[in-house]
Amino acid sequence: MTESRISTEGAAGALEFFATCPKGFEPLLADELASLGARHVRALRGQVGFGSALEDAYRACLWSRLASRVVLVLNRIGAADSDSLYQGMAELPWEDHVPAGATVAVEAHGTNAQLRNTQFVAVRAKDAIVDRIAARRGARPMVDVEHPDVSVVVRVSRERATVGIDLTGTPLFRRGYEAARSDRAPIAPLRPDYAAALLAAGGWFRSVRHDSPALACVFSGAGSVVVEAASQALDRAPGLLRTRWGFMGWGGHDADAWDAVLAQARQRAEAARDRKPLLVATDTRPGAEASARRALRAAGMDVGLTFCAAEDVSAALAGHTDALVVEDLSWVSPDEVATQAAALAKCAAAAQGLPARSTVVTLARDGAIDAALGAEPAEKVEVIVGQSDAAISRFAAAALPGERECVEVTVPGGRQVRVPVLVGASEQFARRLAKVARLRRKWAQREDVSCYRVYDSDLPDYAVSIDLWEGSELMPSRRGRGRWLQVYEYAAPRSVDPTLARRRLLDVLAIAPLVLGVAPQDVFVRVRTHGKGGSQYADEVAAPRRDARGDARGRGAAGRRGAAAREGFVPLPRGAHLVDEGGLTFEVNFGMRLDCGLFLDHRNARSLVREMMKRTQGSKRFLNLFAYTGTATCYAADGGAKHTTTVDMSRPSLDWARRNMERNGFVSTSRPPEHEYVQADVIAWVQEQRHTKNRWDLVFCDVPTFSNSSRMRGSWDVQRDHAELIIGVSRLLTRNGAAIFSCNLRGFKPDVQKLARAGVTLEDVTAESIPEDFSRNAKVHHCYIVRRA
Repeated sequence: MTESRISTEGAAGALEFFATCPKGFEPLLADELASLGARHVRALRGQVGFGSALEDAYRACLWSRLASRVVLVLNRIGAADSDSLYQGMAELPWEDHVPAGATVAVEAHGTNAQLRNTQFVAVRAKDAIVDRIAARRGARPMVDVEHPDVSVVVRVSRERATVGIDLTGTPLFRRGYEAARSDRAPIAPLRPDYAAALLAAGGWFRSVRHDSPALACVFSGAGSVVVEAASQALDRAPGLLRTRWGFMGWGGHDADAWDAVLAQARQRAEAARDRKPLLVATDTRPGAEASARRALRAAGMDVGLTFCAAEDVSAALAGHTDALVVEDLSWVSPDEVATQAAALAKCAAAAQGLPARSTVVTLARDGAIDAALGAEPAEKVEVIVGQSDAAISRFAAAALPGERECVEVTVPGGRQVRVPVLVGASEQFARRLAKVARLRRKWAQREDVSCYRVYDSDLPDYAVSIDLWEGSELMPSRRGRGRWLQVYEYAAPRSVDPTLARRRLLDVLAIAPLVLGVAPQDVFVRVRTHGKGGSQYADEVAAPRRDARGDARGRGAAGRRGAAAREGFVPLPRGAHLVDEGGLTFEVNFGMRLDCGLFLDHRNARSLVREMMKRTQGSKRFLNLFAYTGTATCYAADGGAKHTTTVDMSRPSLDWARRNMERNGFVSTSRPPEHEYVQADVIAWVQEQRHTKNRWDLVFCDVPTFSNSSRMRGSWDVQRDHAELIIGVSRLLTRNGAAIFSCNLRGFKPDVQKLARAGVTLEDVTAESIPEDFSRNAKVHHCYIVRRA
């Protein structure tokens, strides 16, 4: 037989509790509980045990900023299988803990060989509780999983289970002031217990003992850090805003003891209400300042908050010798490299020139912040943010370098700006980028090109390409036409230290937006590999974090214009933008795909399509195979094509192609339509068309390097299969027709002999088809004109 550790009459006896917390918080939580007067404190995995008075638990519930829940341990029982679990649960005196008429719920954690499902454990434990109470009282208690009066916790480990009462109810990190993410509050809040952990790691509890504690928060976000800092400075218990606790419906609750703890907390808050901590915040994200001030008001904190630029943090803290600077980068995913680069630059700037006895504490998902600050942390705590590994790191300001390594760049307008860098050699990259950007800008103005490649692995150690895109004249904004950067990082070989490669990329992303006059949030980064595989364009991935909504009136440079396009608007999907090329307007989307919808290296090839279409006699029929977003179809229509056929296997790409055509005024107004869009496996479709009377005067075929899509009959490899496809395409040409064949396999070699035997000739026009801004890479693609001999 097991015995309960507590009864309603014995609440003043020796009790055992544990407080749960996120991974890595255990030492911090143990220190906090000890400071609250808890006895027998011991840090465990994911929790901290303590005891032995009920008042200890009440204080932990009211005052702990780091704990998630506080649980009263009733007993430890056998849990080798469901029967032993049921028996152990049924022997506990639940009638002492669950008052008559109270509702109950069970929360289970952990599994073993026989109890492999936590939901089953919870149900089995609940059955034992209600059966025990029904046997003692003659009535079964009701179950309420949403808002139970008594919440029972069962934690299974090996063949034992710890059984307890959850005294908190709603998790303690739900303070009551935090706002859900919305249009009004666009920034997801840092969870308050993580904010409190940053403050604890930085020793804020020591700072608030002085009359004028000072704190600066870099990337204050929704205000969690400043609210928690103000709460500690004003000696406000974090649980004072709560009206409901898990222990209120528990049979062992001591109302007098709780009232005494609560009254003492209110007295302390009243005594400290006139304190004036210095709170400084900086954040470049839209809505951050409003969100932080809203959080302070929601928490009832009557304190001042100063917002400033990251570069002005040290000046704002002047006169406070032991200030604390908290830098929260938990919101930055390592995949968001451009955002991370801009954020690291702000963090480095904020840490410059701090008072000597100051402390810097950071929360980040990788170690790049250490390099940005130029020092190793004095202490590091490994934690979990969401589902990602992260670390809370503490730096002494005195250990930070007085002057960070910087490079000077000239921003548009001629102003000189110093940019902190992680790698000294990045100065060479900055000089090279500035030079080629100046030359490319002059060339682009001369050629009337608004979207072009600026840099293409000019320095081997900085193996990236940088494309500059300028928004269409159709979409001017208050700040002028939009500008975006698309940065492709070529995967580094295994011989290159990945940490060094990452830091070089971060430097690129800190320097390039300044040199080219693009906002950091408008920089998009992708990684390309040098392998022979891969598709011509990538499938859609997760939606971008930013939206761009709007419509654009259809138009074109020449040729026929449909009445529908002149009269209406073509919808622009969320996240998309418009750009101009060759007198036409195209939709691009930098966040949805590996490629944005327009291949800049094919600019000359598309112009060739238009010129050849103008010279075409007869039916002027055009066929676009592997059409992607139909940009070549637009050029053909602008060159006078009377009928176009656009073929691709992807329905989203065909919809995109239709929007591009309609936006430029090429709309079908008759039956059958002048412009048709066919969703099909191109390889199979070409073979099918050979057996029909359909023929075309001009064909554009920009093939993928490799594809093994499940929607294809077999796989496609351009080197292996190109001859059969080209022969098939040649059979779809009219007597004087021609095709343009293109591929981007660097080592591509056409099978000239096989093609000649089939009566097909190739004219290599690769050199003419590569634009000036891609001239460094003569193998960016191969291009041929195909004719029948």
